[in-house]
Amino acid sequence: MSAVGDLGAAALRLLDPETAHRLAIKGLALAPLPASPPDDPILRTNLAGLDLPSPVGLAAGLDKNGEALNGLGRLGFGFVECGSVTPRPQSGNPKPRLFRLSEDRAIINRMGFNNDGLEAFAGRLERRPANVVVGANLGANKDTEDKAADYVAGLQRLNGLADYFTINISSPNTPGLRALQGREALDDLLGRAAEARSGPAPVFLKIAPDLTPAEIVMIVEAAMAHGIDGLIVSNTTLERPASLKSAFAGESGGLSGAPLRDLALKALTHAAEAAEGRLPLVAVGGIASGADAWARIRAGATAVQIYSALIYEGPGLVAAIKRDLAARLRAEGFSTISGATGRRVDEPLV
Repeated sequence: MSAVGDLGAAALRLLDPETAHRLAIKGLALAPLPASPPDDPILRTNLAGLDLPSPVGLAAGLDKNGEALNGLGRLGFGFVECGSVTPRPQSGNPKPRLFRLSEDRAIINRMGFNNDGLEAFAGRLERRPANVVVGANLGANKDTEDKAADYVAGLQRLNGLADYFTINISSPNTPGLRALQGREALDDLLGRAAEARSGPAPVFLKIAPDLTPAEIVMIVEAAMAHGIDGLIVSNTTLERPASLKSAFAGESGGLSGAPLRDLALKALTHAAEAAEGRLPLVAVGGIASGADAWARIRAGATAVQIYSALIYEGPGLVAAIKRDLAARLRAEGFSTISGATGRRVDEPLV
């Protein structure tokens, strides 16, 4: 399956990025894909109470509307995050808004939370596959003044339909959204979210990679104070490394893929130092190999998510990362992912 899927990914790269995205979703929704083989038992892990067959998940953004959960569930992900979804449907920013920086193995997007809205999203989650751990990434409508109310609406409408929720306050493409990462606004948002929770599903907070260490410490403290179950570190970046070669490097929006790797790892390291093991962390950003995933786990991540690398490596990347992680765990004397989480390379096993 992976060889066919990887050939399909190569063909899609010949098309306009947004057209390729839509075709990929339709293909995953309609193609009768065979189920992936069972995961190596050594990869099973627990993330904030979620029993995951592996720590390798799909990041939000690929399946914004929950249309392709059956197909995505057969690609071998340990968990699948769909969205971002906003209470009301919105078309997002003007096109073109998605750019493939092939020379840099990167993507720039300024999609702007284009999605079908909560009602359509909820209807699809009601028909979701039961054997896939599914997360719902929540956003706020562009023209909503009280953005915290939009996250509350998402938590309430999707209660019982998703296995976990992610409060996404770190997209750079919705005006005012990243301002919610300030302490006063964050306390208001997280306090209201805590009141709106009525089920067992954990709630995560997704943060930007462009935060200072002090800002990350503050966010960790706020998350702990309001009972947030974990952090997803991190979203796309507004930075533009001097190393970028593509002609699209100057486009506005969030940069993801290989150039985000070091920045996302640094943000994860700061979050792990601040959390001191009290808050599970999910790493995302620039992960394109088993070595990348292993580095995040050793830096403090309980699980990882991929997305942009799939565009360049194809769906076979999922199985490749899992094989690599299983081999590294055994080679270095670990019996579980949790045993390796946050362990320095020079730290002796006990």
